[in-house]
Amino acid sequence: MHPKELTNRNHRIVSELFRKWGISFDNYSRTENPNHIRFVRETFKRIEENGYIFTQEMDLPYCEKCSRFLPDRFVEGTCPYCGFEGARGDQCERCGRLTDPARLMDPYCTICGSKPIIKRVKHWYFDMPKFTDQLIKYIENNKRLSVNARNFSLNILREGLKPRPITRDNEWGVPAPFKGSEGKTIYVWFEAVLGYVSATIEYFKNRGSEGWREYWFNRDAKTLYFIGKDNIPFHTLILPALLLATHEGYNLPWNVCTNEFLTFKGQKLSKSRRVGIWIDEALQMFPVDYWRYTLISIRPETRDSNFSWSIFLEKVNSDLNDTLGNFVHRTLVFINRYFKGVVPAPKDLSDDDKLVLDNVKAQVDKVSEDLEKFKLQAALRDAVELSRLGNRYLNEKQPWKTIKVDPQSAGNVLYVSIQILKALSVILEPFMPFTSKEMRRMLNIREDVRWDDALTPINPGHRIGEAKILFRKIEENEDKLQEMLEEIRMKSERVSFEDFSKIDIRIGRIVEVKPIPKSKKLLELVIDIGDGDTRRCVAGIAEHYSREDLVGRLVAVVANLKPKKVFGVSSEVMILAAVDGENLALIQPDKPVKAGSKIS
Repeated sequence: MHPKELTNRNHRIVSELFRKWGISFDNYSRTENPNHIRFVRETFKRIEENGYIFTQEMDLPYCEKCSRFLPDRFVEGTCPYCGFEGARGDQCERCGRLTDPARLMDPYCTICGSKPIIKRVKHWYFDMPKFTDQLIKYIENNKRLSVNARNFSLNILREGLKPRPITRDNEWGVPAPFKGSEGKTIYVWFEAVLGYVSATIEYFKNRGSEGWREYWFNRDAKTLYFIGKDNIPFHTLILPALLLATHEGYNLPWNVCTNEFLTFKGQKLSKSRRVGIWIDEALQMFPVDYWRYTLISIRPETRDSNFSWSIFLEKVNSDLNDTLGNFVHRTLVFINRYFKGVVPAPKDLSDDDKLVLDNVKAQVDKVSEDLEKFKLQAALRDAVELSRLGNRYLNEKQPWKTIKVDPQSAGNVLYVSIQILKALSVILEPFMPFTSKEMRRMLNIREDVRWDDALTPINPGHRIGEAKILFRKIEENEDKLQEMLEEIRMKSERVSFEDFSKIDIRIGRIVEVKPIPKSKKLLELVIDIGDGDTRRCVAGIAEHYSREDLVGRLVAVVANLKPKKVFGVSSEVMILAAVDGENLALIQPDKPVKAGSKIS
C-alpha cells in the first residue's frame, strides 16, 4: 500500500472518531498537504539563509535485508542513557531523552528484526546550540510551564544542545529544499511542529484572510499546546528554536500543557500487548460522555494516574448517575409535576435562596478560573460540585413537602434550582457536550450557548420540556466489564475466509533448540520449513517440553508473520499449540510428512 493511500484511510478513520467523541477542531489539517509542504520548505530555506543550516556526514543504520536506511522509528535498541531495551531511534520512551539511531546499543530493524549496518551519508543539520541562551531565558521566564516541562527542558539545555540532523533518506515526506538535497526529506519532528503555523495559515487562507498573522506576531496572542510528557522537548526546545531561527518575530509557545502517563489497571498502555481500551471499542460499551467524564476526572496532570474498571464504575454510578443525573431529574420532574412545566415566579427569596444563587456565581467563576489555568481535573470537579450543591439545597428545602403548605416557598426553591441547572448545562459543555445539549433540550433553551449564558437566568413563565434519564447505573461488576470488552474485541477480529487463506501455515521440523538466557519459559527454536529454509522461533514452552523432546519433532508453524524481537532474538515464525488450563500440547501431524507441507 502506498503511504498516501494509508494516510488517506487513517485520516478518515481518525476524523470520524474525533467526531464521535465530541472533539472538534476549527481546522483538522494534515502535514501532507501542499500548504504545509510549501510553508516548511520556505521556512527552512529562510533558516538556511540566516546561517543556521550546515551539512555533515553522519552514521546511519542501513538494513541490508530491507535495502533501505532506517528512519528513527524503524530502528530500536538499548538506550545509551538509561539502558532501556526497546528505545526508539529518536527518543527513549522510558527516560524521554532525545538520541539518534547510531547511538543505540544492540540495534535491530523493526521491520525484519535483523541487525542493521552503519553507513556514512551526507545530511543537513540545524545548529540548535546557537539558541541555547535564548531558550534558557525563554524556559526560565515562562512561569506557566509545568514544573515537569520546565525542569526537563532545562536539564537538556544544561547538558548542552547538539546540532540536530534535519534531513532523512525517505521517499515519503516533505522534500528537503536545500541545494544538493534531492531525494531527501525533512525529519518529521522538525516539519510537523511547523504544522501549527501552516494549519493556522490554511484556516485563514480558506476564508480569504491574512488573519493568521494575529496569532503568530501579535504580542497579545497566546499559543497553547496539549501534549504527552514524552513530547516535551519538541514543543519547548525544537519549535521555539525553529521560530527564533527565522528572525521574523514569531510568538513562542505561551504554555505547553503536558500530561503524565495514564496506565490501565496498573499496566502501561500497549497496542502490541493489547493492554488498554481502543476508543472505538469504548463507544460500543457505553455512551461517550461516560468516558469523557471519567478520563478528564483522572487526567494525569501532575503525576501518572491509573484507569481501572472500579474507578469507571465509581465515576459513572456515583458522580454521574447519583449526583448530577439525580439533581437534573428531580428539578425537572418537580417543576413538571407541581407547576405544570412552567418555571415559577420567585417572590421574597429567603437568605438561603439568595446564598445559593451567590454560590452558583462563585462556582461558575471558579470553573472559569480553573479552565484558564488549564486545570481540567479541578474544573470538572468544581462543575459537578454545583450539582451537589443543588441536591443538598433540595434535600434541605424539601419542596415536595412545602408545596402543600407554602406553594410560594416551594416555587422559590424550584426557581433557584432551575438556575443551577441552567448554569450546569453551560459549564459542563467542554467536558460532556452531548449531556449538556440534552440538558438544554430538556430546559427548552437554545442548544448553542456562550460561556456567559451560564449566569443568565431562565425567566419565570418559561416552559420546560419533559424530564428524561441522563445516565444509567452500570450493574455489571469489574469482571463482567472486562468480559464485555473481550467479546467486542473478538467480534471485531473475526476474519473472512479470504483473510484466513492469506495465512501461510505449514509443517516445520525442529532442528535445533537453545535456552534463552534469563528466561525460564522461553526457548529459541531453529525450524526447517522446507527445502532447507530455516527460521528462528522464540516459544514459551520450556516448562512443557525439554530440549531433547523437541529436536526432530514435526510441528505446525505460521510462516508469513512479521518478525518480532523477543529477548534480543528475532522470532520469524510462530508454532501452534493447544492450551487447556495448565496443559499445553503442540499441534503436529498424525503421520510423517515432509517439512514445508502446507496446512489448508
